[in-house]
Amino acid sequence: MQPTIDIEALGFDAGAHLLVKHALQEVAPGADITVTGASAGWDSQLAAWCRSQGHPCQLVEQDGRTMARVTRGHVQAGRWRGAMQTGHADPALDGAVADHAQPRWGLAARGATVEAGSPAMHFRLDQKSEVWAGRAADLYAQAAAAQWDPETAIDWNAPFELPDIVEDAVVQVLTYMIENEVAALVVPARFLGQLHPHFREVQAVLAIQCADEARHIDVFTRRVRLKGKEPALSTAGGQNSLKTLLDEADFSVAEFLLSVLGEGTFVSLLQFLHTHAPDPVTRQIARLAARDEARHVAFGMTHLAARLEQEPAFRTRLANAVQSRNDALSGTSGLNEEVFDALILLAAGEFTPAAIATGYQRVQELMVDMAEGRQARLEKLGFGKDAAQQLSALHTRNFM
Repeated sequence: MQPTIDIEALGFDAGAHLLVKHALQEVAPGADITVTGASAGWDSQLAAWCRSQGHPCQLVEQDGRTMARVTRGHVQAGRWRGAMQTGHADPALDGAVADHAQPRWGLAARGATVEAGSPAMHFRLDQKSEVWAGRAADLYAQAAAAQWDPETAIDWNAPFELPDIVEDAVVQVLTYMIENEVAALVVPARFLGQLHPHFREVQAVLAIQCADEARHIDVFTRRVRLKGKEPALSTAGGQNSLKTLLDEADFSVAEFLLSVLGEGTFVSLLQFLHTHAPDPVTRQIARLAARDEARHVAFGMTHLAARLEQEPAFRTRLANAVQSRNDALSGTSGLNEEVFDALILLAAGEFTPAAIATGYQRVQELMVDMAEGRQARLEKLGFGKDAAQQLSALHTRNFM
């Protein structure tokens, strides 16, 4: 016996379709339900709704009363004809993440059924091999849990007074770091708009990296102005170095140059500042920023490792990118001399011969640490020791 539902005086302009829809979901495709109602025009409203949904509807008269026999349409009927599912939402399931994300999936959630007639949306980065990182979901979860509030995480009222020349050195170093962090924000932001939303874990990682960099820019700027100073010198050489990052069109190459080499080097610099900065505020900022940057490096390493596993010859492309960048910057001055001198003064903490000697030695040790860190990451990505050492040496003198 077929089910019968009475929608009573409820009209289809007030939600009656929900009762019919639910009743149809309880029967198999091709099976019938009977619908009765009492509102004016309910039968014509029902018939129109059924046509739009792909369910055959027949009106009959029985005992002087209008009744409707509605047959549940098949899965591909009506408005869902040609619809398709975009895979599973859970990336751990087999086949959940497609090798090629289709334009017709548009902005739909992965795993959703996309209605026929939805507009095609073309995203340049639609190949899994070009963007995927197996740890992306975990890295995003870590980043989300580790977000920090500059107002509460940093003691802006911590008492300290530095000699003017040392304070100026801190301001110069942070001015330099601000423009580098702007580049580290703009590069992932540019790719974020080109990435197919099907790869949502990578999308989330890039978005939270942008948030990290925005926060770093904010706190570096606040520290610059903490004692009434304004930003110091920005050089053409530094800007040229960063422009090469913005000009790189390939996602994997950009991740390599920015995250693996540049931000990896910056982690060493931030750890140096955490250890040697002459004031507590700068030390706190450096510690928190280094933690964020280490996650950015981890994403770049994870992505590059996955791509190189599938495409070992891509190492040649990465090596060529380092050489090309070095060649493009051969006519520039590299690291701002004012920044180098400022790092010495910052690490010295005071303007005396003995202190400056100590600061100079610490900066030399920083350079060695940066180079060894780059070489270790390159070797981890499968470059031989000699190649890794050579590529590390070719990395821009501007650090980023």
